[in-house]
Amino acid sequence: MPPFVTAPGFAELGSRFFTRLAPTPLPSPRLVSMSSAAAGLLGWDAHAATQRNFIETFAGNHVPGWAAPLASVYSGHQFGVWAGQLGDGRAIRLAEAHTATGPWEIQLKGAGMTPYSRMADGRAVLRSSIREYLCSEAMFALGVPTSRALCIVASDAPVRRETIETAAVVTRLAPSFIRFGHFEHFAAREDIGSLRQLADFVIDRFMPECREDRQPYQALLREVSLRTADLMAQWQAVGFCHGVMNTDNMSILGLTIDYGPFGFLDAFDANHICNHSDTQGRYAYSQQPQVAFWNLHCLAQALMPLWREADGKADGEAEAGKAATDAAVEAARAALDPFRARYAGAFFQRYRDKLGLRPTGGRDEEDEPLLTDLFQLLHTQRVDYTLFWRNLARISSADGSQDAPVRDLFMDRAAWDAWAGNYRARLRAEDSSDAARTAAMLAVNPKYVLRNHLAETAIQRARENDYSEVDRLLAVLSHPFDEQPEADAYAALPPDWAAGLEVSCSS
Repeated sequence: MPPFVTAPGFAELGSRFFTRLAPTPLPSPRLVSMSSAAAGLLGWDAHAATQRNFIETFAGNHVPGWAAPLASVYSGHQFGVWAGQLGDGRAIRLAEAHTATGPWEIQLKGAGMTPYSRMADGRAVLRSSIREYLCSEAMFALGVPTSRALCIVASDAPVRRETIETAAVVTRLAPSFIRFGHFEHFAAREDIGSLRQLADFVIDRFMPECREDRQPYQALLREVSLRTADLMAQWQAVGFCHGVMNTDNMSILGLTIDYGPFGFLDAFDANHICNHSDTQGRYAYSQQPQVAFWNLHCLAQALMPLWREADGKADGEAEAGKAATDAAVEAARAALDPFRARYAGAFFQRYRDKLGLRPTGGRDEEDEPLLTDLFQLLHTQRVDYTLFWRNLARISSADGSQDAPVRDLFMDRAAWDAWAGNYRARLRAEDSSDAARTAAMLAVNPKYVLRNHLAETAIQRARENDYSEVDRLLAVLSHPFDEQPEADAYAALPPDWAAGLEVSCSS
């Protein structure tokens, strides 16, 4: 028996929300890697992979007694265009496990075709599975809300993408994989009963405080808006680009989900586009907060029928119907309005922490030009984002005697000197202690992130059946703020060949 109990969870909503089906078996599966930290969420220890049927279960070859596999249906906007019905095209939920750490949906990604595959093969490839596995665990270690990854199982089964690759299944964990698109799906079909059932499920299961509100469905939208604002501030602060922020990839719980063509900033470019398929730059780094807000408007539109209904407005008369619509729009605006202030506050707090500045009454407006000038400098100089923040932590507030590691990242040293002079003056104004500030900055500015070239190296070795680099990289990224001097090479500037790497929606 597994070290957890299962419950219907999402499955209790009924057949309108999903299709029950078994995963497609994966021939000759083998374990690539298992995250012992993620295994611990399910009550397993580091030796879980040695258990009977572990590999077969997470390859999709064996359906254990505790599993009740299903694929959920949803819709969504993709690249700003309504795409209609979508759904779990290559993901199959095994079960909802309840442990001491909470409820966890166990989901196989790459487990074969479902009714929602839209002519696709339902498979994931080794390349994309390694990227999602490593980034899920890396983001958790960075403190960013995220789905988790239990393990990767690989096979020699061929899968066609741009070229012929090999198949893999990554097992994902999250309290829920409900997306904005789930709500859009039922709203588009004018199935208000199912829409209400879904909203009630999310409120009662994950946001019970909304039930106490006079208008619980508007409270739900407001809570999702606030969570999403916080998430966007965290993405921007760590230099993370998601790459495909479609509404069907947005978590109702404010988690980072669906790691595909993502990337962390190397040289800072505010307009960096990590997804080669994003030809218009819709999901560029600088656009992520605004896109999130746009997606929230789509969610608001989907939810509006619920508070029209709750207000008891009649649709029979044109005047009453218009009044109900106007009231619903105003209610949506009221629920979404806090996003901007919440994002701005969270963003500024994150960067104040990254700069090692203490919050002082009346200083926000004073500090804004310092931060704005810094972004402009990083952008024009294309300074390595992660190395800059890490090295900045060790400069002296008194003079430039310790500036070399960070100063050498700039082509225009005079421009750095000018900004650094203003920064030092700000530190002295608050009587900053260099030792305390350095420790605080090192605790929020990671030394290690999942740069594309690091993932690519692990992928290339894995294609030769050498999975050691996946495990080694996982170990390093699990402690991103620690020095780990034996792993210094993972924190170095990217090699020249990394500039040629591209990731797309097939990633």
